Amino acid sequence: MMIERVIGNVRETVNLPRHIERVYLRSELLLKRIQRVRTDHGNELGIRLKNGVELRDGDILYQDEKNAIVISVLEDEVIAIKPTTLKQMGEIGHMLGNRHLPAQFTDEEMVVQYDYLVEKLLQELDVPYVCEKRKLAQAFKHIGHSHG
Repeated sequence: MMIERVIGNVRETVNLPRHIERVYLRSELLLKRIQRVRTDHGNELGIRLKNGVELRDGDILYQDEKNAIVISVLEDEVIAIKPTTLKQMGEIGHMLGNRHLPAQFTDEEMVVQYDYLVEKLLQELDVPYVCEKRKLAQAFKHIGHSHG
C-alpha cells in the first residue's frame, strides 16, 4: 500500500475504528518524506508525502470502517534544561546555539537530544536539567547554517 497523505491525527479524530495498527518510528524519521515502513502487524507500507509535509505522533495514514494505521513515535533520550534565571537561559542558549543543536521549547524548559558533552556543560555551569526518555510529538530540526 502506498500512502501519499495524512488523513488526520488521533488527537483530533473522534471516530476511530476498533482495530488500530501502529507504525513505530524514531523521531528523526518523521522528517523523511519518502520511506518504507512496517506496521506492528507486519504489513509493509510505502510513504510518499508532498514537500513540506511532516509526520507527527498520532498521524492517521489509513482508515476505513474497521481498521486504521497510526504513527507512534518511539521515545528519545533527551535533556530537559530548566534554567532558573533569564541570564542562565540566555547563556546556555548561546552556548548550545554555537553548537548548532536543534532544540524544542515549552514555557518551562528547553529540550535537546541527549549528548554527554551537553550534560557535562550543564553540570559545570550548575544549570538544572533532567536526562530522560521522552516521546516527542515532532522531530528535532536542524537549521542549515555555516560560518563561511
